[in-house]
Amino acid sequence: MIGWLRILFGLAVAGIVTPPLLAWQLLAMRFGWNEKFVPRLWHRIVLGLLGIRVRVHGEIASRRPLLIASNHVSWSDIMVLGSLVDVHFIAKSEMADWPFFGMLARCQRTVFVERERKGRSGEQANEIAARMAKGDPIVLFAEGTTGDGNQPLPFKSTLFGAAKLAISNGAAEKVSIQPVALAYTRLHGLPMGRLHRTHASWIGHAVLVPHIGTLLREGAMDVEVHFGEPMEFTSDTRRKEVAAAAEREVRRMLADALHPRER
Repeated sequence: MIGWLRILFGLAVAGIVTPPLLAWQLLAMRFGWNEKFVPRLWHRIVLGLLGIRVRVHGEIASRRPLLIASNHVSWSDIMVLGSLVDVHFIAKSEMADWPFFGMLARCQRTVFVERERKGRSGEQANEIAARMAKGDPIVLFAEGTTGDGNQPLPFKSTLFGAAKLAISNGAAEKVSIQPVALAYTRLHGLPMGRLHRTHASWIGHAVLVPHIGTLLREGAMDVEVHFGEPMEFTSDTRRKEVAAAAEREVRRMLADALHPRER
């Protein structure tokens, strides 16, 4: 009963606060007002409704252009990162057509890419490079999909090429690549094990709305965000090497967060 009350309360509050915030954001985008305030506020409200508490280790790099390379566990990763820093995300192209969620993504100026169409990778990397050149910190969920939250999947190197394009286009002499690890660590105050951590994960073709309902119903989850040391990407850097280095650092930070007693 309490779980259903949490769902109803969460949906009611979201239904009340989202329309005016969305209207303000659309006006801000239209007339050049401050676009950063509303997304961060909305993400924080949603996290509060979901009962997700965020703990931060380190901080976002100050140098621009900046590409953040993160592991990916769930749709809630966007809320977690978006509540902390003013960033923009790279998402799969079909998300742009999703009812409601597609509009929210566009209002945060998400870059939509078609990961399965290799022939468009250069064009898509160019768009990401142009956004970074304007000073937008871009979040790349480098696995290309979501994992179970226990360990990262291999990082795909294709979109790291955006950093080289930003340099070759004259936007900067070097680009910062910052590894970030997202670790879901506790449920109702108790440490999560490997099996329990899938409570947070949204894997494969799982339906989104039921998963949102599950998190609303259960609540009380802790997530740690670990910002790693930025890596310099120069004209001589190979994208596959920097992708592998970022993966190693994310893997290390995630292991430290999930298994602190083993350090």
